[in-house]
Amino acid sequence: MRFSGIWRETRARTAVVGEAWVVNGRNGDVRADSGQYLAGMLGRVRLMINAQGLARTFQTSNYSTVEAVRGIDLHVAEGELVAFLGPNGAGKSTTLRMLTTLLPPTSGTATVAGFDIASDPGEVRRCIGYVGQGDGAGHMQRVRDELITQGRCYGIGAAESRHRADELLEQLQLTEQANQKVMTLSGGQKRRLDVALGLVHRPGLLFLDEPSTGLDPQNRANLWSHILRLREETGMTIFLTTHYLDEADAMAERVMVMDRGEVIADDTADGLKADLAARSDLAQPTLDDVFLDLTGRSLRDSFMPAVAAAA
Repeated sequence: MRFSGIWRETRARTAVVGEAWVVNGRNGDVRADSGQYLAGMLGRVRLMINAQGLARTFQTSNYSTVEAVRGIDLHVAEGELVAFLGPNGAGKSTTLRMLTTLLPPTSGTATVAGFDIASDPGEVRRCIGYVGQGDGAGHMQRVRDELITQGRCYGIGAAESRHRADELLEQLQLTEQANQKVMTLSGGQKRRLDVALGLVHRPGLLFLDEPSTGLDPQNRANLWSHILRLREETGMTIFLTTHYLDEADAMAERVMVMDRGEVIADDTADGLKADLAARSDLAQPTLDDVFLDLTGRSLRDSFMPAVAAAA
């Protein structure tokens, strides 16, 4: 099911319900393009993410203030698969850390899976899975033991935790590494283990922060096959950041673009490409063309440091 065009706002937070909007990241101009009108949907769908004015600032060592996230609004409906794109330093990971209760916001509010991230973070954590960019498993622990422990932490029984661990090991091609210590795994194997840890309790909402970085094409395809199958079976909502534009284009029902701490575009991938084609000389623009138009940078340029870090 697609929910493109339900929620859009300008930087001044003027609602444009039923229309796609784009804020030009280079000069601040706002464009509104006609989209599928879905007025009334707000009253009929459950919001798995509902953030209003979410912001986060940091103090640097020289006492200056960095605005990492600048009062953004995010609305994601139950069952959606949303890709959250942006160049390095745009504020994507900071946003995910706030939504997953790992980092308190400086201002603004958000409910995730129906629970407030500030007043009820424990309930938020029980309802979500989170796969961050760094290694999530203990380096001295054995792979299968980590998965079993994760299941037990979520209240899953011992026998079911063992079964679930074995299931994930097979699906993510880690069976042969089940008894190895995490520190002995390759970079790609560690990444697959991180994804498995996020899926142990079959969450209703899964946050994936660069989930496939470091995986070869076959393992990327296998990983996404499992994620999409689980989503089909459970109706799981997925909020994804990625530097792989083919993932965003093929998998996501909505694409959000963030730059300099603000969400500057929100539409389907096809909608964003059609908009660019209508106002440029590009007959068949790619998502990277859209990204370059919006931010002045290519996402491929941002992707290279991530590849180097995963190597």
